[in-house]
Amino acid sequence: MNYMVGFISLNMYALIVCLLLITIFFSKKRQRQVEDQSYAHFLVFNALATFSGIILGILVTPALNTNQLVLQIANKVYLTCLLCWSCILNYYTMYISFLKKKKDNRKFLSLYKNSILIAILILLILPVEVVSTDSGAQAEGLCLLFFYTFLGVGFVADFISILTDFKNIRSKKYLPIYLLLVLGLFSVSIQLVFPSLNYLINPCTVLITLVMYFTIENPDIKIIEQLNAAKDQAEKANRAKSDFLSNMSHEIRTPLNAVVGFSEAILEENDIEQIKSDAKDIIMASNNLLEIVNGILDISKIEAEKMEIVETEYDLVENLNGLAKLMIPRIGDKPIELRVKYAPDIPHILYGDGGKVKQIVMNILTNAVKYTERGFITLEVGCVNSGTECKLVISVEDTGRGIQPEKIDSIFNKFERLEEDRNTTLEGTGLGLAITKRLVEMMGGKIVVQSKYGAGSKFTVYLKQEIRMVSQEVKRTVTYDTMVDISNRKVLVVDDNKINLKVATRMLTPYHLNIEECESGLECIEKIKEGKVYDLILMDDMMPKMTGTEAFHELEKIPDFHTPVVVLTANAIEGMKENYLKEGFKDYLAKPIDKLELERVLYTYLTYEEKKEEIFEPLPEELYDINKPLSE
Repeated sequence: MNYMVGFISLNMYALIVCLLLITIFFSKKRQRQVEDQSYAHFLVFNALATFSGIILGILVTPALNTNQLVLQIANKVYLTCLLCWSCILNYYTMYISFLKKKKDNRKFLSLYKNSILIAILILLILPVEVVSTDSGAQAEGLCLLFFYTFLGVGFVADFISILTDFKNIRSKKYLPIYLLLVLGLFSVSIQLVFPSLNYLINPCTVLITLVMYFTIENPDIKIIEQLNAAKDQAEKANRAKSDFLSNMSHEIRTPLNAVVGFSEAILEENDIEQIKSDAKDIIMASNNLLEIVNGILDISKIEAEKMEIVETEYDLVENLNGLAKLMIPRIGDKPIELRVKYAPDIPHILYGDGGKVKQIVMNILTNAVKYTERGFITLEVGCVNSGTECKLVISVEDTGRGIQPEKIDSIFNKFERLEEDRNTTLEGTGLGLAITKRLVEMMGGKIVVQSKYGAGSKFTVYLKQEIRMVSQEVKRTVTYDTMVDISNRKVLVVDDNKINLKVATRMLTPYHLNIEECESGLECIEKIKEGKVYDLILMDDMMPKMTGTEAFHELEKIPDFHTPVVVLTANAIEGMKENYLKEGFKDYLAKPIDKLELERVLYTYLTYEEKKEEIFEPLPEELYDINKPLSE
C-alpha cells in the first residue's frame, strides 16, 4: 500500500509540473509551425495521461473495491492517452528528421492520423484485466500486449528516423528523443520485471516534455533564434544589395563611359573615317547597355512572378535565321565559323511563346560568342513530333574556353561570371544564363550543359511546343527584296520627344524617303484632316494629352483613311506587341530602334510589289543527330 501512495504522489508531482509547463507555454507568443503545434498536443496528452494514471492508481486501491469494468475502462483511457502521446512524439521525430525537407507531407500526415485511429480502435476492442494487490495493481491481456508492441514499433521508427538524418545526429533537437529511448527502455524493463510498478512511465514522459521545453521548444528561445535568422538574412540581403549596386555601377558606367567619350571625340574629330569608327563603338556600347537594362528588367519580372508566357503562332526557323544574322556583328573579326543546322521535319508553324524561345537561344549564342576566340559555334535544332506535339531539341556548341566541372552548377546563378580574373575585358552582368534557365523552366522544359574545360561547351535545351502547320518537303520563308526602290515614299513620324524624332529621322534618311515630323497626336490628326497623304505613319504611344493609341483610333474615324500605322514605342514589356496589334496597329517597333526591324517594316509597308519567296532545300538527313557527342 505504501508503494501505491508513493507512486500516486510521484505522479501528482509530475502532473503539477506538466500543468505549469502548459500554463507557461500557452501564455507565450508562439510560431504557427509544425513543431510548435506538435509540442502543444504533446503537452496536452502528457497531462491527460498523467491525470488518468493518477485516477487509475486511486481506483485500484484495495480499500475502494472498484468494479472490474470501471477499472478496465480507466485502464484503456490511460493507455489511449499514452499511445497518443507516443504517436505525437513519433511524428515529431519523423518531421524534424526528413518530413520537414519535403514540400508536401499532407498525404503522409493523413495516412499517419488514420493509422493512429485504427490503433486506438484496436486498443479499445482488445480485452484487458486489472488485478489489484496489496503492493499495487497489474494489468494483463491482449490490450496490454498490443500497447507495448506499438510502443516498441514507435521506438524503432524513431531510431530509423534519426539515422536518416545522420549528418545532424549530434543536434540538440534529438536530445529528448535519446532521453525517451533510455528512460522508455528503463521504465518498460522495470515494469516487465515488476508489473505493479506501472506508474514510472508518467514521470518519465513529463521529464522528457520538460527537457524538450528547455532545449528546443521554448517559445522565447525560438523567437530569439528567428530574430537572429532574420538578422542574418537582412545582413545577407544588404551585402547582396551592395554587391548588386557595385556590379551594376561598373557594368552600366562602362558602356556609358564609351558613349559619352566617343560622342565628345566625334565633336572634335575631322577625319570622317575616325568618326565612323567612333560611331560604331558608340553603337556597340549602346547595345551592351540595352542588354544590361533588359536583363535587369527580365530578372526582376521573373522574381516578382510577373513574367508571363504569351503564346502565339510563330515560324521557328525564320526566327532563328534572323537571330543568327544578329550574331555575325557580335562575332566581328574573330576567326569563328557560325554554323546553323535544322532538322528536315521541323514544323513550319508552332504555337507557343516564340519570343521567349528566341530569347533563350539568343542568350546562349551570345554567351558562346563572348567566350569563344576561334573555331566554330554551331546552332543545331532537332525535333521529335508526335501528333500535335513537337519536342524541340535546341543545342549550341562552341569551341570556347569551356567550364570547370565543379563550376557548371553555378553558371546559372545571378551575377555569376566564371574566372573573373580571365574575363576582365568581357562585358556582362552574369544575368543571361540565369534568365535563360528560369525561362526554360517556366515553359516546362529543361537545359543541360556539357563542357570540356579548355575545349568548349554544349548547351542543350528541351522544350515542348504545339504544332499548328507541318512543313512540306521544302522549307519556305518570306523575305523582302531590298532592291525595290522605296525612295520618295512619304513617312510621318509622330513623337513628343525632339531627340527621338531626330534619331528616327536620321535612321530613315539613308532610304531617301520624304520624312515629316510632328510632336503630338493632335497635330497628326490635323495633318490628315487637312488632306495630307502618307504611305506610312510611325506613331509613338506614350505621349502627353493624347496617347498614340487614342490618336490612332481618332484617325480610324476619318473617312478614306487607309494609311498603315506602326506603333513606335519604348513600351517593350512582354506582351505589349500583341496588345498593340489587337488595338489595330499594323505593326510594332520597339525603341531603341533596331535597324533590321526598321528595314523589315519599311519594305513590308512601302513595297507595292509582291514579296519574293526564298526556297531552302532540306538538309541531308545525316547532318541531323541530336545525340551527337561533344566535339573533341
